[in-house]
Amino acid sequence: MIIEIEHKYLVKAERWKQVTPFKIVPIRQAYLSKDPEKTIRIRVAGDKGFITIKGKSVGASRPEYEYEIPLAEAEELIKNFCNNLIEKTRHYVLYENKTWEVDIFEGLNSGLIIAEIELNAENEEYSKPDWIDHDVTTDKKYANSNLTVNPFTTW
Repeated sequence: MIIEIEHKYLVKAERWKQVTPFKIVPIRQAYLSKDPEKTIRIRVAGDKGFITIKGKSVGASRPEYEYEIPLAEAEELIKNFCNNLIEKTRHYVLYENKTWEVDIFEGLNSGLIIAEIELNAENEEYSKPDWIDHDVTTDKKYANSNLTVNPFTTW
């Protein structure tokens, strides 16, 4: 079983403006299942398609299975089976030998900026850039699957 260990943070927008990412990818994603015990997500990231199955989170960890699928099939799945699209732009930033993924949300989640870092162990130590705000790892309202039903602009 593959375990994803990920910490999620809000981003200080003013400080973020000074950052230069090494890669930027537009993302469109939607959910086939948003059950609290498991989610099934379809994602189009740039010119690639993915299906991802994630189990229930325990702290910062959860089982995750992700597979690349043909782009056309990912587009069809989103169009024909999902009505909960999230659009965002992902920025990849290297900070002290760790890659941070910073998502700038669009649409009904416009104004929300979230940074994520994946770790190899729950107790792994890492440094946070000065543009990181507070930890929202266990705050379910920031889960992408929840943002589809309770968007940021409605809070």
